[in-house]
Amino acid sequence: MIQSIKKKPILIIVDDHLIFQQGLKAMITAENIATVVGEASNGIEFIEMLSVCKPDLVLMDIDMPQMNGMEATQKAIELIPDIKIIALTMFGDEEYYYKMIDLGVKGFILKSTGIAELEKAITDVMQGESYFSNELLRKIIMNFSRNNEKKKNDTKNLTEREVEVLQQICLGSTTDEIAQKLNISPKTVKSHRANLLEKTACKNTATLILFALRNKIIDL
Repeated sequence: MIQSIKKKPILIIVDDHLIFQQGLKAMITAENIATVVGEASNGIEFIEMLSVCKPDLVLMDIDMPQMNGMEATQKAIELIPDIKIIALTMFGDEEYYYKMIDLGVKGFILKSTGIAELEKAITDVMQGESYFSNELLRKIIMNFSRNNEKKKNDTKNLTEREVEVLQQICLGSTTDEIAQKLNISPKTVKSHRANLLEKTACKNTATLILFALRNKIIDL
């Protein structure tokens, strides 16, 4: 039986710090995680690259000159709707994460993360999942705890099974892993995920994670 060869994702790194950019490329190349086809120092350079290549994935810095990561993300998704973007961040502002998720970012990792977590983030996002590093989730929780405004609990209409699925999503489990842990089929997991999106008015898995944090469905 001939085994299929797993295709490495085609990747572009967008970051205005040259040393970080080159170091990231070197690690990704050395670990054979992806094929890096380009590096850009700002959003303008990145958008120009999209006219000559179509990457599967982009590692996107946020705070850059000329055109920042938020604007570059929006333009990139308009040009290539199925492009996947992981934000590289040093920030911890809740509002910032919501804006990036609304634009279509699929994952968030801190720049201080290690290569193993970066590889997991890339793998999960390429498989159609979303990814938040645990350290980043803890930062989000800390921001929520500092906010004294009372939050409305919007979980009353969720079933016990839906809450279990949501908890597993927050832990970073894939559809197949959730199915195995809860002893249900992957098709049933996808159905519960769809119900969760509808009931919570969330756009995607990433916003479901933030919903769960706001409503204390999960605590890291």
